[in-house]
Amino acid sequence: MELHNLKPAKGATKKDKRIGRGTGSGRGGTATKGHKGAQSRAGYSAKAGFEGGQMPLQRRLPKFGFRNINRIEHTGINLDTLQRLVDTKKITDFNLEVFYKNGLTSKNDLVKILGRGELKSAVNISVHAVTKAAKEHIEKLGGKIEILNSYK
Repeated sequence: MELHNLKPAKGATKKDKRIGRGTGSGRGGTATKGHKGAQSRAGYSAKAGFEGGQMPLQRRLPKFGFRNINRIEHTGINLDTLQRLVDTKKITDFNLEVFYKNGLTSKNDLVKILGRGELKSAVNISVHAVTKAAKEHIEKLGGKIEILNSYK
Protein backbone atom coordinates (compact mmCIF):
# COMPACT_ATOMS: atom_id res chain seq x y z
CA MET A 1 0.00 0.00 0.00
CA GLU A 2 1.29 3.44 -0.92
CA LEU A 3 0.08 7.00 -0.46
CA HIS A 4 -1.06 7.41 -4.06
CA ASN A 5 -3.53 4.50 -3.91
CA LEU A 6 -5.19 5.22 -0.52
CA LYS A 7 -8.92 5.85 -0.65
CA PRO A 8 -11.79 5.99 1.86
CA ALA A 9 -13.76 2.84 2.71
CA LYS A 10 -16.72 1.95 0.53
CA GLY A 11 -19.78 4.01 1.56
CA ALA A 12 -17.77 6.39 3.73
CA THR A 13 -18.14 9.34 1.35
CA LYS A 14 -21.13 10.76 -0.50
CA LYS A 15 -21.36 13.15 -3.41
CA ASP A 16 -22.64 16.65 -2.61
CA LYS A 17 -26.09 17.67 -3.85
CA ARG A 18 -25.63 19.81 -6.96
CA ILE A 19 -28.27 22.46 -6.39
CA GLY A 20 -29.49 24.95 -8.99
CA ARG A 21 -27.91 23.23 -11.99
CA GLY A 22 -30.94 22.95 -14.27
CA THR A 23 -34.13 20.91 -14.36
CA GLY A 24 -32.34 17.72 -15.37
CA SER A 25 -30.57 17.59 -12.02
CA GLY A 26 -33.87 17.36 -10.15
CA ARG A 27 -32.85 20.32 -8.05
CA GLY A 28 -33.16 23.18 -10.51
CA GLY A 29 -35.88 25.81 -10.56
CA THR A 30 -36.15 27.09 -7.01
CA ALA A 31 -32.97 25.23 -6.03
CA THR A 32 -34.63 23.66 -2.94
CA LYS A 33 -35.40 27.11 -1.50
CA GLY A 34 -39.16 27.03 -1.97
CA HIS A 35 -41.19 29.88 -3.50
CA LYS A 36 -40.82 33.56 -2.54
CA GLY A 37 -39.85 34.96 0.86
CA ALA A 38 -36.58 36.28 2.21
CA GLN A 39 -35.00 32.85 2.55
CA SER A 40 -35.36 32.18 -1.14
CA ARG A 41 -33.54 35.33 -2.19
CA ALA A 42 -29.87 36.10 -2.66
CA GLY A 43 -28.09 37.84 0.20
CA TYR A 44 -30.45 36.51 2.90
CA SER A 45 -28.97 35.79 6.29
CA ALA A 46 -30.90 35.53 9.57
CA LYS A 47 -29.50 37.64 12.37
CA ALA A 48 -27.79 35.85 15.24
CA GLY A 49 -30.29 34.39 17.67
CA PHE A 50 -33.25 34.60 15.25
CA GLU A 51 -35.74 31.82 15.98
CA GLY A 52 -38.23 32.20 13.17
CA GLY A 53 -40.32 34.86 14.89
CA GLN A 54 -40.43 33.06 18.24
CA MET A 55 -39.20 35.23 21.12
CA PRO A 56 -35.43 34.61 21.08
CA LEU A 57 -33.68 33.02 24.05
CA GLN A 58 -31.72 36.16 24.94
CA ARG A 59 -35.02 38.06 25.27
CA ARG A 60 -36.89 35.30 27.11
CA LEU A 61 -34.34 35.14 29.93
CA PRO A 62 -34.33 37.85 32.61
CA LYS A 63 -31.58 40.42 32.92
CA PHE A 64 -29.34 40.05 35.96
CA GLY A 65 -26.04 41.19 37.38
CA PHE A 66 -24.13 44.42 37.49
CA ARG A 67 -20.66 45.44 36.35
CA ASN A 68 -19.20 48.46 38.07
CA ILE A 69 -17.37 50.55 35.45
CA ASN A 70 -15.32 52.23 38.19
CA ARG A 71 -14.01 48.98 39.68
CA ILE A 72 -10.25 48.73 40.01
CA GLU A 73 -9.02 45.15 39.48
CA HIS A 74 -5.99 44.02 41.47
CA THR A 75 -3.93 40.86 41.03
CA GLY A 76 -3.79 39.17 44.42
CA ILE A 77 -0.61 37.69 45.86
CA ASN A 78 -0.84 35.78 49.14
CA LEU A 79 1.63 35.67 52.02
CA ASP A 80 2.41 31.98 51.40
CA THR A 81 3.49 32.88 47.85
CA LEU A 82 5.84 35.53 49.25
CA GLN A 83 7.24 32.98 51.71
CA ARG A 84 7.86 30.53 48.88
CA LEU A 85 9.86 33.21 47.02
CA VAL A 86 11.81 34.01 50.19
CA ASP A 87 12.66 30.30 50.64
CA THR A 88 13.54 29.49 47.03
CA LYS A 89 14.97 32.74 45.63
CA LYS A 90 16.12 34.46 48.86
CA ILE A 91 14.17 37.64 48.00
CA THR A 92 13.39 40.08 50.82
CA ASP A 93 12.54 43.23 48.86
CA PHE A 94 9.38 42.80 46.79
CA ASN A 95 8.22 45.25 44.14
CA LEU A 96 6.24 45.10 40.90
CA GLU A 97 9.29 44.14 38.87
CA VAL A 98 10.08 41.17 41.14
CA PHE A 99 6.50 39.89 40.83
CA TYR A 100 6.61 40.31 37.04
CA LYS A 101 9.99 38.53 36.66
CA ASN A 102 8.73 35.59 38.75
CA GLY A 103 5.60 35.23 36.61
CA LEU A 104 3.11 36.25 39.30
CA THR A 105 1.75 39.31 37.48
CA SER A 106 1.60 40.89 34.05
CA LYS A 107 3.48 44.07 33.13
CA ASN A 108 0.80 46.65 34.03
CA ASP A 109 -1.13 44.81 36.76
CA LEU A 110 -2.16 46.50 39.97
CA VAL A 111 -0.98 44.27 42.83
CA LYS A 112 -2.63 43.58 46.19
CA ILE A 113 -1.10 41.52 49.00
CA LEU A 114 -3.61 39.10 50.54
CA GLY A 115 -3.48 37.41 53.96
CA ARG A 116 -3.61 33.67 53.18
CA GLY A 117 -0.76 31.59 54.55
CA GLU A 118 2.06 32.57 56.84
CA LEU A 119 5.19 34.64 56.42
CA LYS A 120 8.19 33.74 58.60
CA SER A 121 10.67 36.51 57.81
CA ALA A 122 10.65 40.31 57.58
CA VAL A 123 10.20 41.61 54.05
CA ASN A 124 9.92 45.02 52.40
CA ILE A 125 7.02 45.30 49.97
CA SER A 126 6.10 47.98 47.45
CA VAL A 127 2.59 47.38 46.01
CA HIS A 128 -0.71 49.13 45.22
CA ALA A 129 -2.84 47.67 48.04
CA VAL A 130 -2.67 45.41 51.11
CA THR A 131 -5.40 43.71 53.16
CA LYS A 132 -5.63 44.52 56.86
CA ALA A 133 -4.67 40.98 57.93
CA ALA A 134 -1.64 40.90 55.61
CA LYS A 135 -0.48 44.34 56.78
CA GLU A 136 -0.66 43.34 60.46
CA HIS A 137 1.23 40.10 59.79
CA ILE A 138 4.02 41.79 57.83
CA GLU A 139 4.48 44.62 60.34
CA LYS A 140 4.45 42.17 63.28
CA LEU A 141 7.54 40.52 61.77
CA GLY A 142 9.28 43.91 61.30
CA GLY A 143 8.63 44.26 57.57
CA LYS A 144 7.76 47.49 55.75
CA ILE A 145 4.97 48.20 53.26
CA GLU A 146 4.98 51.02 50.72
CA ILE A 147 1.64 51.74 49.05
CA LEU A 148 1.99 52.91 45.44
CA ASN A 149 -0.48 55.16 43.61
CA SER A 150 -3.10 52.67 42.39
CA TYR A 151 -4.39 54.64 39.39
CA LYS A 152 -2.89 53.83 36.00
